[in-house]
Amino acid sequence: MNTKAFRKLSYGLYIVSSRSGERYNGQIANAVFQVSSEPATIAISLNKKNLTHDYVRESRVFSVSILSKEAPMAFIGRFGFKCGRDIEKFENVGYRIGATGAPIVTDFSVAYVEAEVIGETDCATHTVFLGKVVDGAVLSEAEPMTYAFYHEVKGGKSPKNAPTYIQDEPKASPPAKARRYVCSLCGYVYDPEKGDPDSGIAPGTPFEKIPDGWVCPVCGAEKDKFEPEK
Repeated sequence: MNTKAFRKLSYGLYIVSSRSGERYNGQIANAVFQVSSEPATIAISLNKKNLTHDYVRESRVFSVSILSKEAPMAFIGRFGFKCGRDIEKFENVGYRIGATGAPIVTDFSVAYVEAEVIGETDCATHTVFLGKVVDGAVLSEAEPMTYAFYHEVKGGKSPKNAPTYIQDEPKASPPAKARRYVCSLCGYVYDPEKGDPDSGIAPGTPFEKIPDGWVCPVCGAEKDKFEPEK
């Protein structure tokens, strides 16, 4: 099967959050969709290896924060390429506790939905959780981020645990003067033509000229974790 057809499907970009007792965790997700309006029901797909998956299965509640186009890559990377077993995802992040007791991310969110799990389906590497909506609200009139915008404009990649992850085909090496470098941990691509202005790296800066203290703007990996794009 040619899996490129999957890339024609439309997705958004969300943070799915849940709890385990007094502990909270959240992750980036794109497989979130409305199932019905009466009763209001949504579904999410989470990788079984992810900590948020375990929290949803245990607590039977979750929230979905819909991200805006303004969400920076470092913020997306915190929830998409770092593990809640290693860091506290909600440290220095704006959030509040919802009606279900699950945390709701409010930073860079245009709206949120809360749900109680009423069913689940095993899908090999993932579980699809069906949720009865118990609360929700619009937080901002900013434009929601689509998965296409995340990839094409922000240059984001799919985590390997994402349901939409497809391994890219090898590409011919670009000319040495325009050599791009790829983070081996999260797949972020450093493009010398664009630089990394948010981190003080001006457009036109070759990778070799970036200061050693620079880190991946998505996952925080050090410079030595980058390899020339193939």
